Amino acid sequence: MKGDALTPERVYQAKGNSLLADALIRDYTPFIRSEASKAIGHFVTEQDDEFSIAMIAFHQAIESYARRKGAFLSYAAIVMRRRLIDYYRREKRHRNIASLDEPAREDQNGAIGDTLADGSDHYDRAGTRDATRQEIAELTAQLTAFDVSLTDVADNCPRQERTFLACQKALQYAREHPELIDELKRLKRLPLARLCEGVGVERKTLERHRKYLLALLVIYSNGYEIIRGHLKQVFTKQKGGAAV
Repeated sequence: MKGDALTPERVYQAKGNSLLADALIRDYTPFIRSEASKAIGHFVTEQDDEFSIAMIAFHQAIESYARRKGAFLSYAAIVMRRRLIDYYRREKRHRNIASLDEPAREDQNGAIGDTLADGSDHYDRAGTRDATRQEIAELTAQLTAFDVSLTDVADNCPRQERTFLACQKALQYAREHPELIDELKRLKRLPLARLCEGVGVERKTLERHRKYLLALLVIYSNGYEIIRGHLKQVFTKQKGGAAV
């Protein structure tokens, strides 16, 4: 059984190493799926959003693991559960959509979900998951150069709409001024002073979410089309969120 063979040494070797991290995720995909199902109370497939969130959380657990946190798989299960809970809280707060199990119309039998054409392809989804893993691994490696992990970014996300919008304005301003991106890459630090001056916000507002903003700038200056597409969906769900 893989769970018995997993040692802290293997987890440590996977830190910052995209190939080893990807192999670890691949080996423990059944574990990730099982823990995601336990966390939300129903069966999760690899095609579900919940699985993708759990997989990202598993990768975050790899990057943030330390022996003092106990057995890795137990720690990873906690991280995945927390991320899924956060996901459902955000969805409840920012989305107001009809259930696919609700009737399509009063004069029609069946559910809304039954009226939607399924144009998806299993192999396309599998390819997307592989590409997503690769983007996450590459982004993790890049953020390591800034001493930032994906867990740091998740924990550093703005909770208030006002702060969220300030960060979006700063992101947009940086994208309109490439010299700021160049400075970020060259000096490995966020050009906070120039960003605050450019968007007219107090330094402490952006300073509180420095790691979150830094990650966004890295993402939007290095492609990462899949991650950007996910972020765009998140941002457009926010009231008044900037189009990115």
